[in-house]
Amino acid sequence: MARVTKILQVTVPKELAERCGLRPGDEVRFEAAGDTIRVVPPAAAGVAQALDVEARLSLFEAATQRQRARETARHRPGAAERGWSRDELYDRGWADAD
Repeated sequence: MARVTKILQVTVPKELAERCGLRPGDEVRFEAAGDTIRVVPPAAAGVAQALDVEARLSLFEAATQRQRARETARHRPGAAERGWSRDELYDRGWADAD
């Protein structure tokens, strides 16, 4: 976890900087994103500005489809595999209350 200094500086972890292609002297853009702050590296900032709205929406749609495919492929155990049902979970403890 990084710490903000008295003069509001933050150190980017080395592995994250390498993955994003950040080098000393690069400028990054800070964007408010709800309750978070997004740091946009120079390479990503240039790509976002170079693409028109249609291209950006197309990329977003492709990313959404990839995420849906990942979620579909993930196995979630059913009640029989867990050894208990939802009703049993909700009814637990009520018999002891009498």
